Amino acid sequence: MLLPIKSYNKLPIKEESQIVLAGDVGATKTNLALFKTKGNAIVSIAKKEFASKEYKNITEMIEVFLQEAPVTDSVCFGVAGPVMKGRAKLSNLLWDIDGNQLARYFKIKKVKLINDLEANAYGLAMLNQKDVASVHSVKNAEKGNVALISPGTGLGEAGMYWDGEYYHPFATEGGHCDFAPRNEFDFELFNYLKKKFGHVSWERLICGPGIVNIYNFLRDKKKRKEPEWLMKKMKEGDAAAIISQHVDKSAICKETMEHFIRYLAYESANIVLKFKATGGLYIGGGIAPKIISLFSSNHFYDSFCQVGRLKYLLEKVPIKIILNPQTALLGAAWYGAKN
Repeated sequence: MLLPIKSYNKLPIKEESQIVLAGDVGATKTNLALFKTKGNAIVSIAKKEFASKEYKNITEMIEVFLQEAPVTDSVCFGVAGPVMKGRAKLSNLLWDIDGNQLARYFKIKKVKLINDLEANAYGLAMLNQKDVASVHSVKNAEKGNVALISPGTGLGEAGMYWDGEYYHPFATEGGHCDFAPRNEFDFELFNYLKKKFGHVSWERLICGPGIVNIYNFLRDKKKRKEPEWLMKKMKEGDAAAIISQHVDKSAICKETMEHFIRYLAYESANIVLKFKATGGLYIGGGIAPKIISLFSSNHFYDSFCQVGRLKYLLEKVPIKIILNPQTALLGAAWYGAKN
């Protein structure tokens, strides 16, 4: 059964069959895919994952992908950064993307760029119940706005305005807002990060590099013990992934991820309150689906509800983790076919 999320656009999907090139463009990886659409049906016909930093720009990557591809009717990319007047600058990669420039280069009528979390929001309309995992269920939840938060290479945030019949996705750059310390530990961590980065945003904590920032603070400033075997593993691979995978084997990893979950809960509550997202909170990105067991205790939910007098409001908000890694691609394809 599809999720009860209907995204709205004044233009219906064209009934004739078309080929849409969709992209989920991130600082670490970029997924490109071709979709065949007809009416409301959207079917993937080709897909490839790229390591973003191995390419000078998006143009070079598209050329590789389209070498054996059919003619593309339309293009839409969800981009990890703010989109302004058809142009986007990635927040964590030195890429500037100009939709009009790409359209001219590849001789395509129009290339559409939207924020990657906005693409995720559109993609929710095509997900089934099996594509999400429930963190907190609510019987007879109230319909209303929806909030999305997505820890990955960075921290993405978006919303969906409920007009009484449909949802209207919108992008934000809320992940770059100021981190708000709540206790002595948080203030120590804030000062540690301030010396390193100057401005301390939520993105400095709630993302892959954020996990490493918390870990380094615990090791270097709080003098938590780092096992030699763990140090070797972290030098050889993805440090954030290694930390999250060894919660049961290392005290410092466990403490790191407890703080990560706590901060994710705090900022999730912030956006739910700011958007009055009674319709639900969706947690996306590449990290959450891999650490679902850390949500099974009440640590996330208890921290989520620590908002004082408005606790009763948050208790009525259903919380789900997005499991389908194709959500942003599906959303980009849907948007490309509709506009």
